[in-house]
Amino acid sequence: MTVRRGANVTVVAGLLEVPSGPRQLRELLGGTGTVVAPGAYDALSARLIEEAGFQAVYMTGFGTAASLLGRPDIGLLSGSEMIDNARRIVGCVAIPVIADADTGYGNPINVIRTVRDYERAGVAGVHLEDQVMPKRCGHLSGKVLVPADDMAAKVRAAVAARTDPDFVVIARTDARAVEGLRAALDRAARYLEAGADVLFVEAPEDEDEIALIASELAGVPLLFNWAEGGRTPPVSLARLGELGFRIVIFPIGALLSAATAVRSFLVTLRRDGTPSAMLTDLPTIAEFVDMLGMAEVHELEARFGDQPT
Repeated sequence: MTVRRGANVTVVAGLLEVPSGPRQLRELLGGTGTVVAPGAYDALSARLIEEAGFQAVYMTGFGTAASLLGRPDIGLLSGSEMIDNARRIVGCVAIPVIADADTGYGNPINVIRTVRDYERAGVAGVHLEDQVMPKRCGHLSGKVLVPADDMAAKVRAAVAARTDPDFVVIARTDARAVEGLRAALDRAARYLEAGADVLFVEAPEDEDEIALIASELAGVPLLFNWAEGGRTPPVSLARLGELGFRIVIFPIGALLSAATAVRSFLVTLRRDGTPSAMLTDLPTIAEFVDMLGMAEVHELEARFGDQPT
């Protein structure tokens, strides 16, 4: 049970010290394997990602908008709402959390506040994008970009704002859909010069474009968005590793799976009047609370004498 994150360590249950989220992410980026970060839209989905054995969690803005508002990812959420969700996600896992920070929610001064608030929430790093606010999901049409100089200033502000040098600043460009791939690559290079730790060229539209991104930005840590059902074609994890992508996010698969399962349950309940036909596919209440960490609760009750009467 995570209770506090410091600059360099996370204190777990008041006893065990493990590296902080930013330090863990830096160590993963310094390794040889590809960092796979499935998307979490709430604390429960983050806990399931950790339980499945993944090394990192990605807090999806698309999924956060869907779960908190029941609306598409079109810039309706405020920075404080996103940061609150990030804080809850960080609080239930001991692996690093990479968070969507949209456009930084304003100009470079706003970005300073955004980065510091995300850092205080315990996330390992954030990505900032070069769209005009209100933004849109990177795989939707209708995006509008800020000038590259404006985005470079935001990246410089983000780098200057962090208090933990391990905190990872990821610069995303959405220029592929608006200005073309060459412009996206040029923007990415500008953001690298501004101090970004990782580059994220959003929504390439075929495998040749993916390979060109990797070639043109070789030697730079790159993030690949394996957006389920989006504009980018499916590519194997092995191939992405060969090309040099260091982080691969799978942003909305868990969300889509959950929505599909809930819809199926409700159809059955509406049709039959009870969910009896689906109970064999569902965990029992006891199994589910075990999944939520009931064993940890029992351990703490035994340690501190807070036993139910």
